[in-house]
Amino acid sequence: MESGTPLSGGQRALIRESWRRLSGSPEQHGLVLFTRLFDLDPDLLPLFQYNCKQFASPQECLSAPEFLDHIRKVMLVIDAAVSHLENLSCLEEYLYNLGKKHQAVGVKVESFSTVGESLLYMLEKCLGAAFSPEVQEAWSKLYSAVVKAMQRGWETLPEGD
Repeated sequence: MESGTPLSGGQRALIRESWRRLSGSPEQHGLVLFTRLFDLDPDLLPLFQYNCKQFASPQECLSAPEFLDHIRKVMLVIDAAVSHLENLSCLEEYLYNLGKKHQAVGVKVESFSTVGESLLYMLEKCLGAAFSPEVQEAWSKLYSAVVKAMQRGWETLPEGD
């Protein structure tokens, strides 16, 4: 997987250490991420429907058991990326298909950058002083590599199909 500039050994260590600090409560940290996402882009809320039920508010969505399952899945994808830092290319097909799936349900490619902002926000809030500029840069590079793979999948389907 091309990630522009590959992660250095030091950056991989920073990512692993910061993720280890958060791994005890992925659902709680995922709620921080998605709360921020809905704050930044409330128009994403209608994309999350379960059993044809439209959520009236982000709070209603964030407390739905089905949405908590989605949060767990997102946190597992991040965990997989952290677990495969030396060989992100082994996730290429999975991320490609994940990008196709997001395009098919109506996610706009621009939303990937909003999710990235929300991820960095979550890391900053949950890590506190441990969220250094070096940690931010390392996570930004990792997220960029993940998004590039997802975008390749997203771009394979014509919009509206």
